[in-house]
Amino acid sequence: MGNRGMDELIPLVNRLQDALSGVGGRSCSLHLPQIAVVGGQSAGKSSVLENFVGRRVQHKTYFAFIIFSSFPEYGEFSHRKGKTFTDFDEIRGEIEAETLRLTGSNKGISPVPISLRIYSPHVLNLTLVDLPGITKVPIGDQPADIEYQIRDMIMQFICKDNCLILAVTPANSDLANSDALKLAKDVDPQGQRTIGVITKLDLMDEGTDARNILENRLLPLRRGYIGVVNRSQKDIDGKKDIRAALHAEESFFLSHPAYKHMAESTGTPYLQRILNQQLTNHIRDTLPAFRGHLQSQLLDMNKEAEEYARYRPDDPARRTKTLLQLVQRLAVDFEKLIEGSGNKVDTVNLSGGARINRIFHERFPYELVKLESDEGNLRQEINYAIRNIHGVRTGLFTPDLAFEAIVKKQISRLKGPCVQFVDMVSQELITTVYQCINQLSSFPKLQEETERIVSTEIQAQESRCRDQVVLLIDMQLAYVNTKHEDFIGFTNAQQTCRQSQKKTVAVMVIRKGGAKEDVEKGFMSSKCVVAIFNTELRNVYKDYKCLELACGSPEELDSWKASLLQAGVYPRKVTVDEQGNGAPEYFTDPQLERQVETIRSLVDSYMSIIYKTFKDLMPKTVMHLMINSVKEFISSELLAQLYALGERSALMDESPEQQRHREEVLRKHAALKEALAMIAKFSTSTCTTPLPPPVDSSWIRPSRLARKALTDRSVPFCPPTSLNLLFSPPAPSPRRP
Repeated sequence: MGNRGMDELIPLVNRLQDALSGVGGRSCSLHLPQIAVVGGQSAGKSSVLENFVGRRVQHKTYFAFIIFSSFPEYGEFSHRKGKTFTDFDEIRGEIEAETLRLTGSNKGISPVPISLRIYSPHVLNLTLVDLPGITKVPIGDQPADIEYQIRDMIMQFICKDNCLILAVTPANSDLANSDALKLAKDVDPQGQRTIGVITKLDLMDEGTDARNILENRLLPLRRGYIGVVNRSQKDIDGKKDIRAALHAEESFFLSHPAYKHMAESTGTPYLQRILNQQLTNHIRDTLPAFRGHLQSQLLDMNKEAEEYARYRPDDPARRTKTLLQLVQRLAVDFEKLIEGSGNKVDTVNLSGGARINRIFHERFPYELVKLESDEGNLRQEINYAIRNIHGVRTGLFTPDLAFEAIVKKQISRLKGPCVQFVDMVSQELITTVYQCINQLSSFPKLQEETERIVSTEIQAQESRCRDQVVLLIDMQLAYVNTKHEDFIGFTNAQQTCRQSQKKTVAVMVIRKGGAKEDVEKGFMSSKCVVAIFNTELRNVYKDYKCLELACGSPEELDSWKASLLQAGVYPRKVTVDEQGNGAPEYFTDPQLERQVETIRSLVDSYMSIIYKTFKDLMPKTVMHLMINSVKEFISSELLAQLYALGERSALMDESPEQQRHREEVLRKHAALKEALAMIAKFSTSTCTTPLPPPVDSSWIRPSRLARKALTDRSVPFCPPTSLNLLFSPPAPSPRRP
């Protein structure tokens, strides 16, 4: 009979299973105390379960069996709720049909279980999970890695501390090589959850027996072994009644010379009583931890469930309040991302304001330095300007017009980097806004309209900012202020040589002769390479005349360049094609060369003022006209524009996904409360059977899957936090000889 005083424990777990089923509670279900049946495809585990039921329920898929002691006798499937099956031939037909629907014709695996409940006056209460039979070779169209898929799915169950492992091994095979025992050893090295079952005792060779195994003297287990005799394939084909098979099993053990002294502790009825007893004991021991698991999940869901419980989708006041809250949250989230005061700090990538700051102080300054870095071309332009201004005459003095022409040309070149600067900031703003707007995905219409309105505003502010930047450049072109306090003037220019100031160290971006690329990607490498050298051919560092930096991406390369520029290391472009085009022009007139040098110093002095001004003004202009304006718009104007659409009702229509999520959260929350209420009403202050003492189980070698998992992390092995495959039907078992 069952474990006295605890007969209600297994029905309690079954009621908990009912309460947690269908509400996304598989993770909860896997933590429920249960017995998982593990064995090879021809080990006879399915026949053991059929003997428990007392009926033929031969199946080809993974099952969750729940057996109740009751009258009358019938079966129920979880996928056919409300329908009662009293004909077991009809049950077998339903199993075949559902297996085909779940796995198709390729006999693969499926994440959906087939759950069958058997009610019979001839059984004790049990909850059993018949896992797929361990296979070695794919059958038919099965995937090539079907062995690892099945073993991984088995591990998902047996690695749980709440799961007892029924390791089924045929007596006519080497017990030391039992796959079931190896898998059990991997997850239960102390043997506290493993129960051994030996089948096919009647098929052993003449003169051999499994007495030492059943007496737990050969390869012992802490919970020991129980021997059973199932129907043979001949019995199955002849439709031998299971009750008759159970009588034959009893006669076998009573008459066999090796087993008759232990007949009372062998056979299917004894196995069923032991499983009932050990499962009830196990439930009693693990129920407190399971209750803690449910309470933890309930606490995590309380706040969300409380919000959903108060939510009324058709309440206009509730819709209006939700709209207001969402827009306010959007404004706060956007400001936090820009200002860098968010509660969740990204430790992997730059985002929001940090990326804009990088544009301010790295990308834009680097673009400005690139404008002044082409020394050869600039000197050549000054040369031509001076000579063209003198015309046919030879000038005695350095012409002012050459200086002004070169300066205005240099200032005009600022438009490209400045407009690009505005575009980059605008793109980062849009990215940041979309990151915040994605949180409105529960209301698709609201998300769509918010994206449209805010994007339109950003584009408008971008256009306004671009016009202002162009105006700033035009203002600089309108008047060249040679009286600026920082301008060196002609007298000082003649005494200053720019080359002596900035030729100490240069950065060369390696590139092919005549090519347009900024970097050269080395052979068999995708690294970006930058070389640092001294223009006077002195050593750059210790005995090194040249240093090379290898960068993994263009962004990393730009970051290096910006850092080097701030340290006073300037870039130099040298691109010469096969005809020698692009080489700097060498002067033969000393007077002209002095004039070029003077103009060059003046241009450098004046443009340094311009660059300094724009480095300061551009971030301020963009901050004022774009970033602050967009922040102000979202916090003050967005809600008004959404109201102006006149579609508030449609704006707050939930997405189907959100509706399902809300309903699922409420169902799961209610199920958790119901399950905890059931446990609270139950008292576990009853008697229990102590666990047998430890035995030496070092003989069980780790399974091949476990050894591979320890050396190859690509093999999935008992993940501790997430479940990829919950349930899976295996291939059909080969017929037993």
